[in-house]
Amino acid sequence: MGKKRIVKQSGGNIDGGAKARSLSKTPAKKIEKGALYIESTYNNTRVTLADIKGNVVAWSSSGALGFKGAKKGTPFAAAKVGEIIGDKAKIMGVKAVAVTVKGVGAGRESALRAFVSKGISVLIIKDVTPVPHNGPKPPKPRRV
Repeated sequence: MGKKRIVKQSGGNIDGGAKARSLSKTPAKKIEKGALYIESTYNNTRVTLADIKGNVVAWSSSGALGFKGAKKGTPFAAAKVGEIIGDKAKIMGVKAVAVTVKGVGAGRESALRAFVSKGISVLIIKDVTPVPHNGPKPPKPRRV
């Protein structure tokens, strides 16, 4: 009947190597204020930290931390991404950020909460999720 296969099941934990790798790439640039962009879709959560001029200094996503498949879109994965970016921001000396949230995913709030838990103050939260005013034209009725 063939060989027995042992399947290792991950409990949704973050890959330890991915976290260390992510924090090792932190730039030495020192900034006081910044802009935080959270894009949360049904399948992934991306968080980007930029300076006041809009130049990106740090970023991360659920997929970059080792989450795969449906686990990438969970609030837990988004919280881990928020923690990573919060750590990077702390290393760079960020004191306050203006947050822009985009998307309808489950990780919108949890990514922001995890980021704020690192002790960085939030100046403003802006939602820029695109909303269709009328949407596409519906299909014509079927003729049989």
